[in-house]
Amino acid sequence: MSDVGVEWLPCSDRSRERDDPLAATGGRGLQWFLVENEGAWGTRALLDPPFDEELGRALVNRIEAAGMRPLAIRRTGRHPERLGRIDGVQRRWRWAFVDSRPGHETVRWGEVAEPRQLLEVPLDGSTGTPSDDPVFAVCAHARHDQCCAVRGRQVVAQLAGAFPDETWECSHLGGDRFAGTMIFFPHGLYYGRVDDGDAALIAMSYRAGRVEERFFRGRSSLTHPVQAAQHYARERFGDDRVDAYPPLSEEWHDGGAGHGRWIVTLADLAEPGAPITVELAEAHSEPLLSTCAATRPGRVRQWQLVALTRGF
Repeated sequence: MSDVGVEWLPCSDRSRERDDPLAATGGRGLQWFLVENEGAWGTRALLDPPFDEELGRALVNRIEAAGMRPLAIRRTGRHPERLGRIDGVQRRWRWAFVDSRPGHETVRWGEVAEPRQLLEVPLDGSTGTPSDDPVFAVCAHARHDQCCAVRGRQVVAQLAGAFPDETWECSHLGGDRFAGTMIFFPHGLYYGRVDDGDAALIAMSYRAGRVEERFFRGRSSLTHPVQAAQHYARERFGDDRVDAYPPLSEEWHDGGAGHGRWIVTLADLAEPGAPITVELAEAHSEPLLSTCAATRPGRVRQWQLVALTRGF
């Protein structure tokens, strides 16, 4: 189904009508640097007060130069004692270093007294206080896309009711058409259309070491072919553990004339010694408007299962 010539609707409504696949749509992110900004976010979050544009750009450039993804966070609701405010003014800026690489999953928290000090925080995970508690970050970046406001706010309110200390609003995650979207750290698990389900139950599954495949978009530390291969392996064999089906290899085979294939080999933790081989074809959607602000339709990459085998 194409969006060309179709009456305008919010991007998340159009995505549901098209039944866009969620699987393998999680953006890449091996390590992350989360920065608290309790202000009113504009379109760019970390370039908005109290971060003037010069400071904000310096901070974002520094984080990205270190190979990390920046993310603004803030508490939901209006509880000054939890927001780090005194007399209505933000007086502390918490930050978190997150490592989402498999086997290295880490969250370390720190705090500075004023934003410019964030430029002095080491970005190698050598400082901050380690935490065993997860971080549930829900995109509620209204100025970036209205669907994140309408759907994301519903999700973050429900999640904060069950997990007030672990839940944060966050800036743009990508995949606006899948709102309400969220990501769980430290593993970097993306979820979408969460307002169609129960965010608290999804969080409880994560704490139990499992994913909810119905809403799962993929793991940020993994490439899109691996995310797709894991999706099809979970569908076929049913292992919903977070660390199930780790990748052993991924290869592109160019068949020419649009017949290229990805071959992804996964380990099967349920049956050691019997790897799973997943053959995938890349496809492209009909032209669609992927965000509410988009004015020109584009095609997005999707993944089709060609073959799935277990064993050598």
